[in-house]
Amino acid sequence: MALDTGDTAFMFLCTGLVQFMTPGLAFFYGGLVRSTNVLAIMLQSYAALGFVFILWYIVFFSLAFGKSVGGLIGDPRTFFFWDNVHVHEPIGQNLTAVSVPDIPGVLFAGYQGMFAVITPALMTGAFADRMRMLPYIIFVSLWMLLVYAPVCHWVWGGGWMMQQGVLDFAGGIVVHITSGFSALSSLFVIGKRHLPADDPDAGAPHNVPIVALGTAMLWFGWFGFNGGSALAADGVAAVAAMNSQLAGSVALCGWLVMERLTGKKPGVVGACVGAVAGLATITPAAGFVPMWAAFVIGLFASVFCFGCVELINHLGLDDALDVWGVHGMGGYAGTILLGCLAEAHVNTVERSFKQVLVQFCCATTVAAYSFAVTYIVLSILHICVRIRPSKKCESALDVVEHGEKAYVTHHSKEPLKESDMLSDATTETSDEEP
Repeated sequence: MALDTGDTAFMFLCTGLVQFMTPGLAFFYGGLVRSTNVLAIMLQSYAALGFVFILWYIVFFSLAFGKSVGGLIGDPRTFFFWDNVHVHEPIGQNLTAVSVPDIPGVLFAGYQGMFAVITPALMTGAFADRMRMLPYIIFVSLWMLLVYAPVCHWVWGGGWMMQQGVLDFAGGIVVHITSGFSALSSLFVIGKRHLPADDPDAGAPHNVPIVALGTAMLWFGWFGFNGGSALAADGVAAVAAMNSQLAGSVALCGWLVMERLTGKKPGVVGACVGAVAGLATITPAAGFVPMWAAFVIGLFASVFCFGCVELINHLGLDDALDVWGVHGMGGYAGTILLGCLAEAHVNTVERSFKQVLVQFCCATTVAAYSFAVTYIVLSILHICVRIRPSKKCESALDVVEHGEKAYVTHHSKEPLKESDMLSDATTETSDEEP
């Protein structure tokens, strides 16, 4: 079967864009935490970029997209170590329910691997400052096996939800609901941060420009995340990308308005969080709705996600970086709104009550499943190993866990005076004269 060089080139680009999002997430989260813990949370994202993709190569791709076993999980033998993942041919339709006829199988597997990498990294914002590195690696490995791979198979790999007709264009269910509700669950096991009582800024972002940089990287990568989920360089990819841009823009502005209406001053962090909320909420619907609907979804996201963030703070749950309110509930809302706003002229699907019901049932099921499995895994892990660092170490994870400092000030043994610098400059000038 001949491959389409245009689609292949497009998917190469989109794979790189989605990969770029994980470092972007590291910067986004890194700027939001304390200056003494920035490297710890950044390493959690970068570590996922390493070991999660290795696991994806070994068996998780097969579990997600392999030949279905009862609609529940993929056969691990189908693509074990990417066996049957071809270089010059598409993914074999006799081996998987996914039809991607125009790009190499190895490129499809790699593109999906970038989604697998960033999904568990999203959770780290909820339990920021509270998880040691080794337990984190163990937890994410188990979570990928028990949550991500099965849900990915249910929704995208030919599983029972796909058979029921659920739609998820780019990961509202698979990425955002799983990570968001797992993040919420983790709070009940891990608990709150130990913030110094004598430091009123202990929970404040330490570097807002880095947050803005991370947001820019995420937003840039989202064009590959949502646009690339069309798996072809066509009109659906184009409208998905533009819907993402519009929803993010509307939600950014809406979030600033919400801050003003609730008595806060509109700021850069709010703008960044609002943009991410809009992008997360449009994700499941990006390739199914017209642009007017993307405007509505972005506006809805700014109000709904803002309210969810305020709610969880009011309840006293320490979701440090608003993962549940932005990603979990954003993905949940966007999944249901897809059924309300889809139009057939965009991508063959027309809005209907039946579609809304399917979307609601599947989104709710995945939310509950993700929450429950994460709670069980972390509870068992908590018995076996020490998840949290000590109370004293929580305020200095970079040094304690990783032996590094994000910001180092170099001091001279003999402080320089302005007169010394001027005399040195005069000497150098005189030496250069003939």
